[in-house]
Parts: sequence; structure tokens; C-alpha cells
Amino acid sequence: MANARKVALNALCDVRDGGAYSNITLNKYLNENDLSPSDRALATAIFYGVLDRTITLDYVLSNFINTPLKKVKPFVLECLRIALYQIMYLDKIPDSAAVNEAVKIIKNSKCKNLSGFVNGVLRNVLRVGTNLPNGNDNKSLSVKYSCPEWIVESFVNDYGIDNTIKLLEHSLKTPPVTLRVNTLKTNVEELLDTLHNDNILAQSSALDNAIDVIGGIDVSKCKAYKDGLFHVQDIASQTVVNILSPKSSERVLDVCAAPGGKTFTMAQYMYNKGEIIACDLYKQRVDLITKGAKRLGITNIKAIQNDAILINDKLGNFDVILCDVLCSGLGVIRRKPEIKYKDISEYQDITDIQLHILENSCLYLNENGRILYSTCTLRKCENEGVIKRFLDKYPQYELKYQRTFMPHIDGSDGFYCALLQKSR
Repeated sequence: MANARKVALNALCDVRDGGAYSNITLNKYLNENDLSPSDRALATAIFYGVLDRTITLDYVLSNFINTPLKKVKPFVLECLRIALYQIMYLDKIPDSAAVNEAVKIIKNSKCKNLSGFVNGVLRNVLRVGTNLPNGNDNKSLSVKYSCPEWIVESFVNDYGIDNTIKLLEHSLKTPPVTLRVNTLKTNVEELLDTLHNDNILAQSSALDNAIDVIGGIDVSKCKAYKDGLFHVQDIASQTVVNILSPKSSERVLDVCAAPGGKTFTMAQYMYNKGEIIACDLYKQRVDLITKGAKRLGITNIKAIQNDAILINDKLGNFDVILCDVLCSGLGVIRRKPEIKYKDISEYQDITDIQLHILENSCLYLNENGRILYSTCTLRKCENEGVIKRFLDKYPQYELKYQRTFMPHIDGSDGFYCALLQKSR
């Protein structure tokens, strides 16, 4: 049987090396290795725990390693992080076991000559202890909550120190799993019964047609999922569709649709009538939308490959447009912790791109039509800032509603939406 720590180690190395998505990478390794349920849980806890806490772990390790961490072999550094994470955060695992397993993995690898180095570092950690800074300055918060200083600074500037600390605390918590009931096939009560019969603990959510899963759910093995009775969707994403509220008589455009969650929910609001054109830049992501719609039994969605940066005269006009643009993703770092380790330079031009996509999208909008701009980030420059720039440039649009979803207040992902209406 495979070793849980080795599975987590290999998955982490893949994410660091190739920039792969954490959830896809971990699922790949879990499916490829024969792990008991308890070992699957341990591998998952270690994988996400190390991703969540990398800055904190590296801060501690740097106090026990004389050379810069970037000069330590990546495989060895990741193994050290895994062992240190167990020492610092997994109380049920004896410290000696965390050290011994790390040394064993190194001895059985191409880096076996460094097993003494790994053993020495970890034994010194146990002897000296781990001390973290305790201030409220950006550097201290960065280390304590394992979040890059530029993100901490952005949150402090936008929301103040108290909200920032709460946001950072929530970024390290396990995110909730919420299901959107496929109202074309079932209802909340029936789906709850189906899930309970499949030994999945769940309860109705405060949001209409939503279900909260208690514990975990493996959708790949869930019959209700295969039968198209639900799709997984955070309450913020479900709520923004409710704000847009598409009707069965309307023609709808989703300009950045993949993987399709909001598109599917819109189709359910429309009772599978009317027409939804769902777009994405890449064919494989368009295929995800088509496949998802088929599983859910939705027929009013037409998924096409389209570049939101360019104008497509063939699309025609629409009554309703969802403009869920690319963004820095800082509202979902508890689900995808690898996002927070991207360099700020990657977002240098993002607000200009967001504004351009919004401007292009509005060219397809009928008079008196409505468009919803949304992101899964909490940076105000990508949210309120883009909307202000747009409204200053296009006075014929009226801001009907805007909202920022805060994880520590709303119990949702960090999210922003603004509903705009075009005047006649």
C-alpha cells in the first residue's frame, strides 16, 4: 500500500514545479495510489496544510538552515515542510514519527545522501522549538498567516487591520462544500434523502435550493452527482445568479463561463428555456461546459469557443449578460492556496483587461438590458475600481446593485458583483 506522506510529497512537488491546480493534482495522485480511507485523509490534510502554511514553515526552517532555502533541493525542502507541518499542526502524530518518516523517504530517494541533513534540521527544531512573530505589522501577519506581504498590504488598505486579520484567519480554514440542487430534476428534500441513503451527511442551506455538506463528498463516486441531481457551487456564486435573475424568455450571454457552474444555475432559473450562449477561450474548457450540461440534463446552453477580448459580430444581442472576468482570485485562496504564491507582477495589467472585457460585453447588450460584472477576488481595484472607471466612461449605464461577499461575514468565498442596467 502507498505511503500517505509520499503521495502528498509527490503531489506538492508537481504543484510547485508545474503550476498545476492543487485539487486536480491531489485527486490524480489519490486515484493512482492504493490508500486506506485514513491514509487518504492524512495525505489530503498534509497536502493542503503545507500549501496553506508554506510561508510560515519556511520562516521556521530558515532559522535552522544556514543556506537560503531556494538552494535546498526542492524534493528535500518539500519533505522538510511536510515533517515540520506535522510537528507544528498535527497534534495526533508523534513528533518522532514525523521525523522518522521524513528521513525514511529521503533515504529511499535520489537524495539519500541528505538524510542526515534532514534528520539534523528536524531534531534541532524539536530541541529549540518554533517561535513566530506576534505583531500586527504586515511582515508579522504574513508569517503568522502564511500570506505574502503584498496581499496583506492590499487587504489592510482596502478593509482595515481588523477585517484583514479575520480574512487571513478564514483563509486557513477548511472551506464549506455547498451543492446547488438541480431543480430541473429534483428538489432539496428529495436530494437530501438520496444523499443520506448514500451515507453522505448534508443539510438544507439558508439559501434556496442549496445544500450544505457536513464532512466531505467524493463527487466522482456519488451516484446523485452522476445522475445530474446537483453541481458543487459556493453560496456566493449561487447568490450572484439570483441577483442577475435570468428569465425563461430571455437570451443570455455568459462571456467567461467555464467550468460552467453559474451557467448551469442560470439555466435552472430559466427552467431550461430561452437560450444561453456560454463562452470560453479554450476548447477543452468549452467541452467541460458541454459535458456538465449533458450530465444535468440542460438543453438551453450552447457552449462555444470565443475570446472575450475580441468583438464577435456573430453573437448577436442579449437581454442578460454575465461577465465573470478573470481576476487575481484572492477570494478563494482557502480553496486554491497555490494562488496566493503568485507574484504581484502577474496582475500588473489585470484591471485594464477586466475593464476591456466589460466594455466589449456591453456591446452585445440590448437596450434596457442588464449585465452583471463579478470576480472571485477581494481587491477593490479589480472590483469597485473597475466599475467606477466604467461608469465614468459610460453614463448611460446605471449601477443597480453591488456587493462584496466576505468569508468571515457571509460564510462564503470572497466574491464581488455589480449589476448594471443599460438605459434606453
